[in-house]
Amino acid sequence: MAALLHRVKSKLSIHSHRKARGILAGHYGSAFHGRSLDFDDLRAYVPGDEVRDMDWKATARHGSPLVRRYLAVRRQTLLLVTDTGRNMAAASRDGEPKKDIAVLALGVVGYLAHRHGDAVGLVCGDSGGSRALPAKAGEAHLERLLREVHDNTSLAAGTSRIESQLDYLARNFSRRMVLLVVADEFLPDAETDRLLRRLRAQHEVLWLTVRDADLLGGGAREDSFEVDASGRRAGTRSGLLPGGLADSAGVAAAYARARDERDTVRQSMLRRLGIAEADAGSSDDVIPAVFSLLERHRRGR
Repeated sequence: MAALLHRVKSKLSIHSHRKARGILAGHYGSAFHGRSLDFDDLRAYVPGDEVRDMDWKATARHGSPLVRRYLAVRRQTLLLVTDTGRNMAAASRDGEPKKDIAVLALGVVGYLAHRHGDAVGLVCGDSGGSRALPAKAGEAHLERLLREVHDNTSLAAGTSRIESQLDYLARNFSRRMVLLVVADEFLPDAETDRLLRRLRAQHEVLWLTVRDADLLGGGAREDSFEVDASGRRAGTRSGLLPGGLADSAGVAAAYARARDERDTVRQSMLRRLGIAEADAGSSDDVIPAVFSLLERHRRGR
């Protein structure tokens, strides 16, 4: 079993019992427009199912609510889009590398697509350029995509700039696809808005934000520590900033304002463009975030 895809499957098994996994797969299948569907079978109703999918005759015979399940006849192409710049090699809100959360999120949605028979491709890169791996089916191919992201995201990579990948998409992909964009907490500008407006008109776009580490210490796994002049450990503290800065009320306020501005501008832009967004600050957040993202996209929020 390939290592990265095995981690994806393990996380799905740990965080989702069988019924929940079925709901998650169903959310993927119903989230995207333009599918033609063939009836497959019946299953028990769960909260959130569409009323139009209820089989009223079967419900009356069975004595409990049943809904119809369908198989997609026309398959989609899912394109995973992510930043492999050095920012994604830094710590997340929970302290683990942001790239690990990104790989898990890409893998979960990619695996759902694989289970639905959809082809999965990849666009990734940094400010220095972007590269694409063509969309194909199969677990071996999905593992290759995840490995491409994992192995090329490091502190030695170029600076992060998700606009570079969005521009590459706009210039090189004309056929309609489903785009899953995974990036960290960046501050969008007019170019970001322009590129996403163009992509949104042509593709279905979903956005997952990987939360940055809280530099003031609000949630990292372990305390960092100070060293004295001789290099010996001088005590522990939360956060990633040097003690003097971390203890400054002015620095804390400025940091909070900058973080809130990034969130507000990004969320407002995505909402205005009709792009569903969810966020994850740890690996444990990924499954709920994907569930929420697919549901928001399905309901058009």
